[in-house]
Amino acid sequence: MNTIILGIESSCDDTSAAIVCDGILLSNVTAGQTVHALYGGVVPELASRAHQQNIIPVVDAALKQAGIDKSAISAVAFTRGPGLLGSLLVGTSFAKGLAAALSVPLIDVNHLQAHVLAHFIQERNEKPAPPRFPFLCLLVSGGNSQIILVEDYDRMKIVGQTIDDAAGEAFDKCAKALGLPYPGGPHVDRLAHQGSPLFSFNKPTLAGYNYSFSGLKTSFLYFLRDRLADNPHFIEQHKADLCASLQKDIISVLMTKVEAAVADFAVKDMAIAGGVSANAGLRQACVDFGRRSGCRIYIPKPAYTTDNAAMVAMAGYLKYLKQDFCDIALPPFARVSIN
Repeated sequence: MNTIILGIESSCDDTSAAIVCDGILLSNVTAGQTVHALYGGVVPELASRAHQQNIIPVVDAALKQAGIDKSAISAVAFTRGPGLLGSLLVGTSFAKGLAAALSVPLIDVNHLQAHVLAHFIQERNEKPAPPRFPFLCLLVSGGNSQIILVEDYDRMKIVGQTIDDAAGEAFDKCAKALGLPYPGGPHVDRLAHQGSPLFSFNKPTLAGYNYSFSGLKTSFLYFLRDRLADNPHFIEQHKADLCASLQKDIISVLMTKVEAAVADFAVKDMAIAGGVSANAGLRQACVDFGRRSGCRIYIPKPAYTTDNAAMVAMAGYLKYLKQDFCDIALPPFARVSIN
């Protein structure tokens, strides 16, 4: 009998559903929310309302694309946290209701662990070679910048993390200062390829593997303020070079720490995950590091870098194999560690 997992993701502003059958991904459907671009960031109340509108059509589309009837579902996996509580409540409530209606187990998934486990997603007609335990994963997004020691599917330890802003947040806030649309990270990445890193900004000097991006972000904003005082057209005249410079410095900060961690923990495999792992500059920096060091580098497909249900369904499948289910009374949580 096939093991079929329905995964549901609703931690922020993407409503997503996916079907995994015996470890093979059959469908992955996501509905985004464009309304937040008007406000330069995610508005939690608007996000939760959009999830309510999207959740049923998205789940229905995932089932149809997979060619699966809901009666065949073995378990329902859902993102329990961390994330926006209102958004999580929509996905959690739907997952609980569906699991109860079908009389199948419920599986809660840690959103951060799911990002790491995106490297174990297997599509039809593919046989990928995932990272081998133990490995290090650099998880970088709008809300997280962490170096994680992954010892097994369910044993992960944070060895370094940001003490203030995340890398993705720094990208977005600096992009906003440049007049770029939200989310700004992809626009910075695109323009960076058209410019040269002519400028440099303050970098943190923290001991160990922890990150800090607050100072770099502030340095960037003060740099713009001073240049605009002399030349009101400075940003428009140097936008591509500013993006290239900002991207180079953020990637340099990220890679310096993770390269040190790879050496100190003596791992042979290193992976990246999270929304910022879609950044072309970071992906190339990882490839270059692998060539220099001999470390095997694992980079997710772009579709699995942002929030998606495929990673939730895969995490749920791995937990299902261990019969690791959750009680229907458990609430979602806005904050939690990956440990």
